[in-house]
Amino acid sequence: MREIIEIRSRRQRLRLAALLLVIVLGLALRRFGYGADLPFVVVKYGGSVLWGAMVYLLVAMFFARSRRVVIAGIALFIVISVELFRLYHTPWLDAFRLTMAGALLLGRIFSLWNMLAYAIGIAAAFAFDPARR
Repeated sequence: MREIIEIRSRRQRLRLAALLLVIVLGLALRRFGYGADLPFVVVKYGGSVLWGAMVYLLVAMFFARSRRVVIAGIALFIVISVELFRLYHTPWLDAFRLTMAGALLLGRIFSLWNMLAYAIGIAAAFAFDPARR
């Protein structure tokens, strides 16, 4: 029993490390992407791919005992919901979206391409999940 708990704990630490790495990469891409002469498509959609991976890893942290397919499904539901939420506008919400936190958390404009990028990020996180058996 103790071995099972240690394995789960190690897997969660690996997921946390992966989550932190994805966040750092996403912020670095956002801050230095164009300055590093990366192509527009890499900067624009690379951040969305990383955001999708981040959501997968966050869900995996909260639902650690769930199957990875379930985690991926929940993550996909969340990212699609957030993207669709961009179609809803109120003055206070639009003002929040203009802040850095609002742009990072909610984004500013609706895009079907972002949904594809999120799905790619979730698929990559699923494939390379540190807790896979």
